[in-house]
Amino acid sequence: MDYKKKSLGYLIMGVLVIIFAFIFYSPFKKQKEYIHNEGKAQGTYYSATYLQPDGKDLQPEIEKLFNEFDLSLSTYNPNSIISKINKNNDSVVTDVYFETMFEAAQKVSEHTNGAFDITVAPLVNAWGFGFGNHERSKAPDVEKLLTLVGYQKVKLVNHKLIKENPDIMIDASAIAQGYSADLIAQLFEKNNCENYMIDIGGEIVCKGVNPKGEIWHIGIDKPVDDPENANGELQTIVNVSNVGLTTSGNYRQFYYKDGKKLAHTINPRTGLPVEHNLLSATVVASNCTLADAYATAFMVLGVDSALKVCKTIEGMDCYLIYTDKDGQYQVTYTEGFKKYLKK
Repeated sequence: MDYKKKSLGYLIMGVLVIIFAFIFYSPFKKQKEYIHNEGKAQGTYYSATYLQPDGKDLQPEIEKLFNEFDLSLSTYNPNSIISKINKNNDSVVTDVYFETMFEAAQKVSEHTNGAFDITVAPLVNAWGFGFGNHERSKAPDVEKLLTLVGYQKVKLVNHKLIKENPDIMIDASAIAQGYSADLIAQLFEKNNCENYMIDIGGEIVCKGVNPKGEIWHIGIDKPVDDPENANGELQTIVNVSNVGLTTSGNYRQFYYKDGKKLAHTINPRTGLPVEHNLLSATVVASNCTLADAYATAFMVLGVDSALKVCKTIEGMDCYLIYTDKDGQYQVTYTEGFKKYLKK
């Protein structure tokens, strides 16, 4: 055996290993890292975690989009399109944000027989939960206000909202945050992000994997009465990716009057705050716009009707937390939701 040749072979192999390690693991090579942004938007907080191939920080573009969106659908901005429409201005020209929201909202209203309805604004305001003065000293005149509520009473014609009654008002809060989360996801897609999560006040869109290389883990809160969100106790954790997810519940926004709990979810068909045993509804759908709207609708419908409606929608699943006759927490969910539950 030629030991010199053998030694030379080992030497060459060793050099190649060193070169390979330097190329692929060199400390001088820039490693791709997830970017994290957070801030205030739409009266709440947002966070975004994403892997941008070029390492570009997209926060300026994210906040620019939020500002554009607010000029369309924020009821807290007096100069927004929706605010001007609510001031009985029938000459307001709508934009693509308003029209996309409106068309999606009307379809959900039709599918839920009015359990979801963006014309519920006068009732929400009157009960002290909307964008009004939050007057809670006396019960509203529900019968009178119901004449202003009904998704069939509004329609879009040539980029203008036609109202059956000029006093009808629109509140998109039960769908707008989900829609804005979808828009941020679209921004990520345009910037070639394949792994990301956007969370806007609990309205979530995620794709791909998290910084640990795992699909995204999202906690579902235990629906304990907790207006300040100080408890932070989780009911369960779900594993999701390539979906929109949102949870709606009556354990954060409520108040007591004459010893009775009044929750922020208003039934558009009765004009009253809901009083059934459903505490929270988590919806997973193909996009967050639908997840947001249907989660609200399910809180109006109650457990049995929510499950029935959810099962008719392709690609949608739900997880419902409710109380039984003994006041104990119980859960039920669609068959398809099983795959999201953390093992």
